[in-house]
Amino acid sequence: MMKKPWKPVDMSAVTTYPLQDRINKVSVHDFATLPESETNMSPFLASLPKILKGSDFPALVDDIVAAHRKKRPVIVMMGGHVIKCGLSPLLIALVKRGVITGFAFNGASSIHDFEIALIGETSEDVSAYLQNGQFGMWEETGHLMNTAIQNAADTGIGMGEALGKQLIEMDAPYNGYSLLAAGVQSDVPITVHVAIGTDIIHQHPSADGAAIGAASFTDFRLLTALVRDLEDGGVVLNFGSAVILPEVFLKALTIARNLGNTVSNFTAANFDMNQQYRPVENVVKRPTEMGGKGYTFTGHHELMIPLLVQAILSHL
Repeated sequence: MMKKPWKPVDMSAVTTYPLQDRINKVSVHDFATLPESETNMSPFLASLPKILKGSDFPALVDDIVAAHRKKRPVIVMMGGHVIKCGLSPLLIALVKRGVITGFAFNGASSIHDFEIALIGETSEDVSAYLQNGQFGMWEETGHLMNTAIQNAADTGIGMGEALGKQLIEMDAPYNGYSLLAAGVQSDVPITVHVAIGTDIIHQHPSADGAAIGAASFTDFRLLTALVRDLEDGGVVLNFGSAVILPEVFLKALTIARNLGNTVSNFTAANFDMNQQYRPVENVVKRPTEMGGKGYTFTGHHELMIPLLVQAILSHL
């Protein structure tokens, strides 16, 4: 039998390029802001029809506010598009008010957040840079993030904490827009859950698969601890993760229950531009079958999330 000639590619030969040379599509100058004066959304919410989502949306707001007042967890799971839509400042406001008690990121979320902190911009033109092999090959993003991930593996902390600490130690110029930095500063855990090969930093010579796996697995165990405490009034929100985070959440919930925790009577909601199978089944429906409430809301993040955040703040 002829031996197969294929061998793993040598990543050490990969060429990287300065991040400052990249053209980006997203800038902090276009990010969402809170209104200068307080906006009372209560009359507006009360005026909605008590039908379908007109009834569900105020109910979700009430559940989140109740969780905050009862000191129950409010966990936000999110895909990278949420950051690319300029919504980080609004979520940071909820962190500072003590409403959000934990985040779960996919790899893309961590990368966009990290780049925003570094240069105030993110989101390259994939089609343009893919043609000549430059897509994702940005030196600072790959080197700095992979260094932090290696440190996470060496010290036994999670990827999210290590990335946030790296930004704070660097005093990155746009840390005020970074959820990773805000999480460390406010002692709110941010876990990062990756699939090897899905993220641009895995393309770099500095990528270490063992370190990536170890740091993300630590975060998986940490998320399981957060999910364990959802019992009796907690809330989990999924913003735009179609596959990775719904699957991770389902496994974390299984482990929590396997270890003897009931984890029921919580609220789960999915926000996305399209309702897809895994978020609906693995976040909203199956986890709440033992008791709890599940909601789905369809719409653009750049409209729905500001509406939700402002409604929450007006109740506090």
